[in-house]
Amino acid sequence: MRTGFGPATYRRGIPLSRLGKRLNPFPLVHLPYHRLVNPWTLGAVLHEISHNLQSDLGLGRDVPRSIALCLLRARMPRSVASTWTRWNREMFADMSALLLGGPGVVGVLMDVIGRGAVTVVTFNPRGVHPTPYLRMFNSIELLRRMGFTKEAEQYRRAWTRIYPSAAAGDIPQDMLRTFPKACALAVDAMCYRPYPSLGNKSLAQVIQFGRKEQQMIEEAARRLAAGVDPGIIPERFVIGAARLALDRRLARPGVITANFYKTLASG
Repeated sequence: MRTGFGPATYRRGIPLSRLGKRLNPFPLVHLPYHRLVNPWTLGAVLHEISHNLQSDLGLGRDVPRSIALCLLRARMPRSVASTWTRWNREMFADMSALLLGGPGVVGVLMDVIGRGAVTVVTFNPRGVHPTPYLRMFNSIELLRRMGFTKEAEQYRRAWTRIYPSAAAGDIPQDMLRTFPKACALAVDAMCYRPYPSLGNKSLAQVIQFGRKEQQMIEEAARRLAAGVDPGIIPERFVIGAARLALDRRLARPGVITANFYKTLASG
């Protein structure tokens, strides 16, 4: 736990000053205090952990290569393929977090990137994060591919109601023109193509999330709000349960927070 605005991670095997420049023996995630007292925002944990999964699973080279080849074969402009390739680590963290935690993670992302209209549509030619306006649609596309079409449409409507157009920004026209197809291709390449380091399975096969898992989260949300032990479920699902309990106003925020940590402690 640290002060500051946003979460971050330090991957395995890099020198850290606090360790006397020794190599970090295992991944570390640090979180600002305000995230910990608002557990429905802790989809950030899944995002940061996913950065380490990409590194530890040997996907640091395979994923960007797969995206670049996929887009170039689809005759996308080189500038477009280059931009998507540069975004690969942050996009992978978003995609993996969604597969780990389910639809509630998209709501957490929306909270984080939903800022002033000018900021949301401002393109950074050197940035490693997808432009916020476009970034949300990446998660919406994966949510649709996962079978949550209703939820995907709800998030799309909410996002486009707040930000109806990217016209006021400086996102390159090639990026906007190719985005629907490029987004679908990038999500497919990242989540639905096999990788040798995953045993020739896709990321979506290795981290499976469907209606059954979402039902577990919904039941856990009701139990969490009522102060009842949600039973044996993956701890990462408790984040989605807290988010769902808050969104549906099943209990007061303070009650959700207290029961969230009781659940983790009892597990």
